[in-house]
Amino acid sequence: MAATGLYLFDTAIGRCGIGWGPRGIASVQLPDRSESRLLARLRQRLPGAQIASPPEAVRGAAERTTALLAGARDDLLDIALDMDGIAPFHQAVYARARAIPPGRTITYGELAADIGEPGAARAVGQALGLNPFAPIVPCHRILAAGARSGGFSAPGGVDTKLRMLLAEHAAFGEPGLFD
Repeated sequence: MAATGLYLFDTAIGRCGIGWGPRGIASVQLPDRSESRLLARLRQRLPGAQIASPPEAVRGAAERTTALLAGARDDLLDIALDMDGIAPFHQAVYARARAIPPGRTITYGELAADIGEPGAARAVGQALGLNPFAPIVPCHRILAAGARSGGFSAPGGVDTKLRMLLAEHAAFGEPGLFD
């Protein structure tokens, strides 16, 4: 088994990728416009990694991610992520985001307050924009104030965010999520 590797897999929203290293899953990426761009994004945390047969834990994480994107109710909390090189603030944001169950949402401001950084909604948004583990770190579940979509840095932008939330049967309050 390779010490590092990349694995591509098909989901309801397109071809995703997952990368692993000696300390576990180091990158999970949503679909991109091309396979080469998807691989380049995976390699940001795993330079030089090549497509390889994944270890059982990685294959299981890919299968569960596929099921989540098809509407399964799985929080993926037990999937270990390699946070090496991730800033402590970003780690706190990612940990709180992971605690949001499928089908639920919170705002950037609420997440900031939850991690003891009230007023840091923009910094939360920046951390989520750099999220190397989507959708295991479910940044799509964080909304702007007033239940608006906010941004989404994954390819497809807000449309991808909406598709993911709809797959989870997320309940949106008034005003509507994409008003």
